Order: sequence, then C-alpha cells, then structure tokens
Amino acid sequence: MRRIFSILFICFFAIMQGQELNCKVIVNYDKITNTNNQIFKTLESSLNDFVNKTTWTEKSYKANEKINCTMFITLNSYESNNFEASIQVQCSRPIYNSSFTTPLLNINDKDFSFQYTEYQNLFYSPNSYESNLISTIAFYSYIIIGVDAESFELDGGTDYFQSAQQIVGLAAPTGGAGWSQTDKTQNRYYLVNDLLSTTFKPFREAMFQYHFNGMDGMSKDLKGSKEAIVNSINTLVTLHEIRPNAYLTRIFFDAKADEIVSIFSGGPTISIDGLVDKLSRISPTNSTKWVNIKQ
Repeated sequence: MRRIFSILFICFFAIMQGQELNCKVIVNYDKITNTNNQIFKTLESSLNDFVNKTTWTEKSYKANEKINCTMFITLNSYESNNFEASIQVQCSRPIYNSSFTTPLLNINDKDFSFQYTEYQNLFYSPNSYESNLISTIAFYSYIIIGVDAESFELDGGTDYFQSAQQIVGLAAPTGGAGWSQTDKTQNRYYLVNDLLSTTFKPFREAMFQYHFNGMDGMSKDLKGSKEAIVNSINTLVTLHEIRPNAYLTRIFFDAKADEIVSIFSGGPTISIDGLVDKLSRISPTNSTKWVNIKQ
C-alpha cells in the first residue's frame, strides 16, 4: 500500500512540475484535397497533447505561469504519410501589473517536412532522435520557454536554448532541412546557435531591457519605461553594427514592430530623435511602419 501511494505521489508531483506551455496547435489542411481529413484532425489533437502534456523542464509552473503560445502548421502536400508543411510559432507573456500581453516570438519556418502515421505515439526523448516531427516541435517548445525566460532574467533562457541545441545535434545527421549549418543561414541551426553565441549577446540584453525594464514598468513609470525601450533598440543597433541583417534582429522585429509603433505613437512624449532612422536602418522591411511613429 505504501509503495502504491509513493508511486501515485511521484506521478502527481511530475504532473505538477510539467505543462509549462499553454499551447494551441492548429493544423491547416486547406491545400490538401481528395483525401480523408481525419488524419489531419488526429495529428492536430496528438500534437496538442504532446506539447501541453510533456514535461519540458524541471521548473514548477503554476496554472497562471504557463506560457501562452501557438504553433500554426500549414500542410502543403500529403502522400503516403509524408507531409510537406510550414510552421509558424508565436508566443506572448503578460505585462506586469496589467491585463495586457506583449508578443515575444513570431517565427515562420517553411522547411518542415515529416512523416506521421495516424494514432502513432509522440514521445520526446532528450538523448535520442525519434522523428523530424517530434524534433521540430520539441525544438520550438524549448525556444519558446527560453525566450520567455530571457524576458524576465538576463541569460535566463540559457538552459532551454542548450536543450534546443542538443535537439539540433541529434537531428542534423539525418539530413533533414532546417538542421544543418550548410543549409540556410536562417534556419533552426542558426537560430539556436546565434542565441547561445557571445557575438549575439546584445539580442539577449535587448530582450531583457525591452520587457523587464520597459514593458513591465509601464504601470508605474510610463516615461521611464519608454526610455528603457529606446535603450533596448540602441542595444540592437550595436548588434547591427557587428552583424548587419542578423537573423535574430529580424526575429525581434517580426514580433515587436507593431507594438513599438503603438508605444511611440502616444504620450507621454520622450526624446526620440533619430529613433525612426535607427529602426529603418536595422529593420528596413518595416520602414512603412516606422514612419507612423510620431516625432
């Protein structure tokens, strides 16, 4: 009886520790015709269970601490359990002492091919490669957790980025797209490699400055918080001077561009001389948005 109680206690404790993510996985199969759609619905259900029920870290997360995120998978083709797809990964976190949230991540990965058999078990093992489907979803789960941690504590996401890098190391030898340094310069390999590189340290500093010193202080000191956000952009300028058009810089502004425009389009006013020029230089793809910032 005592043994049974101990096992139940351990299982309960494991459940309490897990479930770091409050993730909605959506599988869009509008492009797929002339096939039974049930497998796509089963895939979506299985992935939701996999992401939300896997214990990704050793940290205990309360219900209100779970990270809100979305993985939107668009299927481009399907034949004999082989899928060609893209995956868009987004996440956000609450702003301290407010009812608002701030976006952290918005990545669109177009190199996502995998095999899936309906009702197959999805299980993540940190020390072995199971499939491209499991590796890709696990990789982005750790990236989400790491980026969230970085927004609260400088270098807070290191352990999670290292877990993502371990997945890359196991997946790269398979030759799958997105895992190799000889593939593209903006893929999963380079994403986590850059996150852990000292060269790209300014990105992580900017993430912390922007969210912890900036967004989280807005309920108390709106002017000071806006100045902190300007400082975070200046930090990204230093990164741009070292590595122009860096993948991480693009990722930052893919998530934050609209929010930045909103922040600097209302009071209280602060000195933002040169801000638009800096933003246009380091993120030219958003130039049409930056002109809406009120000087």
